[in-house]
Amino acid sequence: MTDSITAMSISDIAERTGLSTHTLRYYEREGLMLSPVERASSSHRRYSEADLTWVLFLTKLRSTAMPIAVMRRYVELARLGESTAAERLELLLLHRGAVARQLEEMTASLAAIDYKIGLYEDTVSARLSPR
Repeated sequence: MTDSITAMSISDIAERTGLSTHTLRYYEREGLMLSPVERASSSHRRYSEADLTWVLFLTKLRSTAMPIAVMRRYVELARLGESTAAERLELLLLHRGAVARQLEEMTASLAAIDYKIGLYEDTVSARLSPR
């Protein structure tokens, strides 16, 4: 049971994570929460610090383009406990490889953009310089 002092509403969690309340409800519907979110007697969601920590981890996975289906598989494995540690490790290692490749592509793209910026800066400064 969530301690009423640390219990947070969905709007509290939205504010602290930067996610919309719609996204938080979607994550819950998709089975992405590690454990069911507690409900107050009014049926409002009451999130714990552990829920907040979990949602923050989910946001890291999503920001690195992990598909919802893979996130769901990770959650299913996590719920099964330590016996699935090797499978979770493998899943995260595969995702890490994909993220590293994306970073390499982005770094190369950034270098190309920086090169073009340098060319334009040279062109602009040459036009502005007195002859």
